[in-house]
Amino acid sequence: MEELDIGRDMNKKTILIVDDEESIVELLAYNLEKEGYNTLQANDGTTAVDIALREKPDLILLDVMLPNMDGISVCKRIRYSLNVPILMISAKDTELDKVVGLEMGADDYITKPFKIREVMARIKANLRKSELMVQPEVKSESEENKIVVGDLSLDLKKIEARVKGEVVDLTIKEFEVLKYLATQPGEVVTREMLLKKVWGYDDYVGAIRTVDVTVNRIRDKIEKDKANPKILITKRGVGYYVVGNKQ
Repeated sequence: MEELDIGRDMNKKTILIVDDEESIVELLAYNLEKEGYNTLQANDGTTAVDIALREKPDLILLDVMLPNMDGISVCKRIRYSLNVPILMISAKDTELDKVVGLEMGADDYITKPFKIREVMARIKANLRKSELMVQPEVKSESEENKIVVGDLSLDLKKIEARVKGEVVDLTIKEFEVLKYLATQPGEVVTREMLLKKVWGYDDYVGAIRTVDVTVNRIRDKIEKDKANPKILITKRGVGYYVVGNKQ
């Protein structure tokens, strides 16, 4: 099934729902539309990629088990071209499944059976954070739109990261994490604080691994030697920090 944006209200956020279970799609679509969102729908992986690349939704709810192309592959394919929040949904609840999904670029992982209220809360949190990332900075001086810490440079207007002048390809969530840490170099930030400030989860418990996997992805991209990081450091048992400038 493929449902496009005929009559779509461009003033509303659009969410692509991808699941091969009609009842799940109908449930999500009904509740999302009731909350004021536009919805697009797909029941298989190939169609999901086609709709996502053509319609460019604001957020994607993506089931892992799909016909034609599984959700992990869909997520990886979409990430090549789009930088929108992707929330993976799966009946699987193993640590490995969550890690693989997040490593492929998903922003969050929701386990079936889920509560609609929880899904809506995570959608709103991810959209809110995404909006903050794309809003233009009001500062007039270009220098004020940049954060430079050692070899790391973040351009807040372009949402662009560089290490020693070389552009690093980060997702929005990865950029947000790095930005939050870089604004307070040398200070250890707990995983719980990152969940609250970056993911927007005030009450959500159990997503600590999400933070760890995201940080691990960032390290893959910014560190020359991941086993001996020089920029993004782990404070064992506490959290993470970006190394401050040498005095």
